[in-house]
Amino acid sequence: MKINITSHQYHEIFIQTLIFAQQYDYYCLLDGNSPLFNHYPHQAFETKIGIGAKQKFSTLEEIENYLPKNTDNQLFGFFSYDLKNQIEKLYSHHTDLLAVPDVLFFEPLYTIIFKTDSIEILGEGDLAVIYTTILSQATEFDTTISKSNIVLQQKFTKEEYIAAVQKIQNYILEGDVYELNFCMEFFAENVQLNPLATFLRLKALSPMPFATFLKAADLYVMGASPERFIKKTGTNIISQPIKGTIRRGKDSTEDEALKKQLRNSEKEIAENMMIVDLVRNDFARSAKTGTVKVPEIFGIYTFPQVHQMISTVTAEVKPDTPILEIIKNAFPMGSMTGAPKIRAMEIIEEVERTKRGIFSGSIGCLKSNGDFDFNVVIRSIFYQKALQYLSFQAGSAITYDAVPEQEYEECLLKTLAIRRTLGLIP
Repeated sequence: MKINITSHQYHEIFIQTLIFAQQYDYYCLLDGNSPLFNHYPHQAFETKIGIGAKQKFSTLEEIENYLPKNTDNQLFGFFSYDLKNQIEKLYSHHTDLLAVPDVLFFEPLYTIIFKTDSIEILGEGDLAVIYTTILSQATEFDTTISKSNIVLQQKFTKEEYIAAVQKIQNYILEGDVYELNFCMEFFAENVQLNPLATFLRLKALSPMPFATFLKAADLYVMGASPERFIKKTGTNIISQPIKGTIRRGKDSTEDEALKKQLRNSEKEIAENMMIVDLVRNDFARSAKTGTVKVPEIFGIYTFPQVHQMISTVTAEVKPDTPILEIIKNAFPMGSMTGAPKIRAMEIIEEVERTKRGIFSGSIGCLKSNGDFDFNVVIRSIFYQKALQYLSFQAGSAITYDAVPEQEYEECLLKTLAIRRTLGLIP
């Protein structure tokens, strides 16, 4: 069912749809933040939401069995970072208070696709009634982010963080890895959070091309990701890894100077190049010989809080390559692990103090025709309602010449929008 709408109606119906979704235990919004990112290279997320779970899938095998048999359907969900343990001979021993499964996808009862001039409702039953119900939702709702004081804690003090970076640099000196993405968790306990208000506040402060708002039982993800992990359209696949971050300027003159500084940074260029090479290698496992290409390298893109260095890697997949094999061959994404990837993940497990779970995993949509689009789960707030546990993580790429204090400050920079959303900073 397709309904034409005006640009003025778009925002109100979007909010009403999110309010409508709150009655369900499962929903997943993929938000490309149109029209802001209409010209993002290779397109931002198609803005759509899957609401309600007709059936759920918790293993790769279940998904593989479902997809070819259900034409025109699509599954929404996520791959946790710790899926790596099923793909490689790895493990995760840290605690996980968010209780995140390795894989979770669901077939929605209703899928609502948002265009600038229309919305389309897919599903069974009388869809006109669903549309009328959505329009009946009052757009005035409780916008309080939290009904309790959020006392933020860190898994690393600054001194402990610096010591961990120095340990990683010793591994680099010894030749174990060339670069490694090191992350730390920020968390708060006994938090009564309003997920819908939190997501809308984050979206307003930090609109991103790969934003997400997901509910899976008691787990909520409110995400403002700038990064695409992997997209498949027909036989073509694309990844757009981010490596290289610098703050925004106070005015346009400083902004341009900072962009130039990022573009000319030998350290950031080296980090980006290493990850591009890693993605090229990952894609080569699924691609036709000679089709892996890098149409853009070291592109500088501007977002509300930061400038980022983004490269683009493309390839054409070999015929009859299973959908999930393409994803597994590239998972987890190189921008959140390091090079070489497997040794980097072993060291990550040694030096980090939190099970990453859905952080640095991927949220997206799988279509029965074989197409898919997934982000990198960063710049995201995680909330376990039953345990009243709130968490977010941030990391940076550690190289031999990295300055530990600067890497610590980069982690804080990447959490700026989240801390503002939660009212922790002005």
